[in-house]
Amino acid sequence: MTQTHAEQEPNTLDLEELPATEPTYEEERQHRKRQLAAAFRIFARHGFDEGIAGHITARDPELTDHFWVNPYARHFSRIRVSDLLLLDGDGKVVHGELRTNKAAFSIHSTIHEARPEVVAVAHAHSLHGRAWAALDRTLDPILQESCAFYQDHVLFDEYKGLVLERDEGQRIAARLGHAKAAILRHHGLITTGKSVEEAAWWFITMDRACQMQLMAEAAGTPRVMTHEEASLAHRQFGNANMARHSFRLLAELIFEQEPDVLD
Repeated sequence: MTQTHAEQEPNTLDLEELPATEPTYEEERQHRKRQLAAAFRIFARHGFDEGIAGHITARDPELTDHFWVNPYARHFSRIRVSDLLLLDGDGKVVHGELRTNKAAFSIHSTIHEARPEVVAVAHAHSLHGRAWAALDRTLDPILQESCAFYQDHVLFDEYKGLVLERDEGQRIAARLGHAKAAILRHHGLITTGKSVEEAAWWFITMDRACQMQLMAEAAGTPRVMTHEEASLAHRQFGNANMARHSFRLLAELIFEQEPDVLD
């Protein structure tokens, strides 16, 4: 069963005030890079690292067909702002000295290209996300947090090994459409956001949703929420401010406890 993107409804928790002035390109670039580096440290703490696998990207605010990404074979727990690479629309490293990951470009470039509103994309081989991806199903709305993805995620029901070619990345992007996230069959999870904070927090939330449904189904038959219940929870737990504020709690710990992340 595949779920489609939910109707846009008023954001009942959108209470955050707009900044007094728009940041410059450089200020926004540095903000995105700091949040991106912190996101990798957070993923490491959650056990989302798996050898050389996994990547999170952030679109450059000025060069909008370029994005920042982690270098190849650098452990998430060691990534610093200065390690991040800037790739152009052809996958060439235009800023940074380290190697890039071909799979990162093949997957992320196509999503960034297809979704101009998306600032960040997260993909990692998390334990519970992969376990759920083996079941060939989307998530059910059984808990309020799971409803962040109610009618807002899809199943990509192909598997052809490592995603090393853009045509497969394009098929993933096409299947994703305007949804928040995708489950890649036999592979893992992908989440998107209009900020690094959103994409990273949705990944954490989705992996936990997979874990909770696996546990609930192991214990019995969980009750599936009604459409009305799930829609309410989607508005409350699936909005951007919920994601940004939740991520920032974790990022603050990283900046305080691992200040070298900003080097």
